[in-house]
Amino acid sequence: MPFGERGAPELLAEMLAAKRLELSTDVAMIERTDTIVIVIGTPIDEFLNPKLSALRDTISELLPHVRDGSLIILRSTVFPGTTELVAEMLRAAGKRVDVAMCPERIVEGQALDELRSLPEIIGADDERAGARAAELFQRLQPRTIRVSAREAEVAKLLTNTWRYMKFAIANQFFMLAHGAGIDYENVLRAIKQDYPRAADLPGPGFAAGPCLLKDTMQLAAFAPDHFPLGHSAMQINEGLPTYIVSAMERRFGPVRGRAVGILGMAFKAESDDPRASLSYKLRRLLLWAGADVLCTDPFVKTDGLVELERVLRDSEILVLGVPHQAYRTLSLDRRCLVDVWGALGPITV
Repeated sequence: MPFGERGAPELLAEMLAAKRLELSTDVAMIERTDTIVIVIGTPIDEFLNPKLSALRDTISELLPHVRDGSLIILRSTVFPGTTELVAEMLRAAGKRVDVAMCPERIVEGQALDELRSLPEIIGADDERAGARAAELFQRLQPRTIRVSAREAEVAKLLTNTWRYMKFAIANQFFMLAHGAGIDYENVLRAIKQDYPRAADLPGPGFAAGPCLLKDTMQLAAFAPDHFPLGHSAMQINEGLPTYIVSAMERRFGPVRGRAVGILGMAFKAESDDPRASLSYKLRRLLLWAGADVLCTDPFVKTDGLVELERVLRDSEILVLGVPHQAYRTLSLDRRCLVDVWGALGPITV
């Protein structure tokens, strides 16, 4: 498996042994099927605008091999209107196919559970394509939600943007209170305790990964004028590492020449996926400030990371980058600990 997914390594081994899964780089293999699921989406470029090139090139490569009567399903997040564009490319090539957009909404690490527990959005602009896509996914989950293709595209963007904005509100609240010298841990407890209308207010922490920022910026690109809430969320969430470094230097003094350890480099807890992790941004900021930075993670295996024992032994200041369970049992000196998550005790920044 490319990244940790609960139960998937065992299932993968079982399917390979049973010869029920075939992998190939030969695009001609799709000539043997009439159901094609495409998991290439539209990422964002250096200007935070959606990039269609990878998906467009993929469709062009598939065209000579697509059988008439096939069902093509787009599964990854795409910029609104992409499903229609794909359908037009296929029609222009003389292909008579059905096209649907069925966005995956699983949380990484829980795919095998959520594929069977979450209702499936079926986005299609004609009844036959929608019915065929629903029949396919009802083998996993009987509940389906029927919408148009563009509605499905926007639904996926809004879902991830809503989560990203909730995290931004939590981080903004934290920075507001902490910057004023107020114990935010106590404030958050007072807000949420036995008060259902605030039950979904998250605590502060890094909001990162390969989806949330990307999808928020795609929604911003889709907005007819502009999307100030989305851009503000980006500035807040992406600005949290900068705030942490500034707060560290107010608390400990300049970090230049001092050893700083970062505990956790994945983009979220109990994951081995480092994509778009803000721990790496924190490392860059500390390096620019002149610190000697040591990084560790129990799951991520990339160059430049060291063993936990070395980080604990050699670091003058420790920063909790990711609240992995492995760190929650450590006995750490809170006088040198930065924990914006509040995972190892009260929030300490």
